[in-house]
Amino acid sequence: MAKEKTLVDLFHDTLKDIYYAERKILKALPKMKRAAQSEELKKAFEKHHEQTEGQIERLQQVFEILGKTARGKTCEAIEGILTEGEEIMEEFKGSPALDAGLISSAQAVEHYEITRYGTLKRWATELGMKDAAKLLDQTLQEESTTDEDLTKLAEGSINEHAKA
Repeated sequence: MAKEKTLVDLFHDTLKDIYYAERKILKALPKMKRAAQSEELKKAFEKHHEQTEGQIERLQQVFEILGKTARGKTCEAIEGILTEGEEIMEEFKGSPALDAGLISSAQAVEHYEITRYGTLKRWATELGMKDAAKLLDQTLQEESTTDEDLTKLAEGSINEHAKA
């Protein structure tokens, strides 16, 4: 008879999902940086690339805490979000609206990550994994700050430029 799945199993499964997603995001960010027209947006993508490297390292630490090998599992959600971002890069290349589209794509990624890290942090806390919860919270805070920074960029000049 199959073993009944528990919250630990769900935590591990979701951890594999976000690990895969972060690695895909790490590959997508340089493309987004190259596509961006605004220097501020290019810098934001570069900063998030560096943060993502650290976030992957923290995820590897969480896998260690769990006693598991760091391994991803295909995340259809991030695949879809990144595909939409690629479509925006192609369809709006060279247009005033490109950077606004890139920000919308980046924020879709951020919102996905925020939901995953929020859930994982809560589960780690409920499972008594204080060190894992702390690592996940650190990433959650970074993702939330990145989302806020992207909003400020959009509202500051990018969306206005896109209207032209």
